[in-house]
Amino acid sequence: MSSSLRFTGDRDADDLLNNNFLALFIGMLLDQQFPIERAFLAPHRLQQRLDFELEATALAKFSVEDLIQFFSEKPALHRFPKSMAERTHALCNYLVEHYNGNPGEVWTNISDASELRKRLLALPGFGEKKVQIFVALLAKRFGVTPRGWKDVAGHYADSGFHSVADLDSPEALSKLRTQRAEARKSK
Repeated sequence: MSSSLRFTGDRDADDLLNNNFLALFIGMLLDQQFPIERAFLAPHRLQQRLDFELEATALAKFSVEDLIQFFSEKPALHRFPKSMAERTHALCNYLVEHYNGNPGEVWTNISDASELRKRLLALPGFGEKKVQIFVALLAKRFGVTPRGWKDVAGHYADSGFHSVADLDSPEALSKLRTQRAEARKSK
């Protein structure tokens, strides 16, 4: 697995996102009410604090309270460390229960993107918009393109700067922020 997702400002964090699907899932989970680069930097920081590679089975074995402590250490991994630690724990437990702890199995052996959508919506912390973005992210950055992925991803499938799926550099992040600011002004 290798991708061109590069925008956090930390090469090791970007490498982790590109080579560990659990890190990618956790970054996506944390990408709400928090700066995008910090949400996707958090899995790397979590891995450093844990002092072992991010793996769903290992994280699921942690108590929620212990995971909350790791999320709460300064600097906190999210604006809401307790709730995001709880969601991360729930996500890892779900991946263990339904996918043998292997996040990549979420899109393995699917017939089309509607099945991927259903599987992603079943994940703790993933709603419709997050699913659309994640489907675009998988397609644009990881080559996971099940039949109908563009329909499921909606406008996030389009060229331009719409989401994390379009971030191959810090400059792309800047363009995304500019585009979002312009969209807010026009409302």
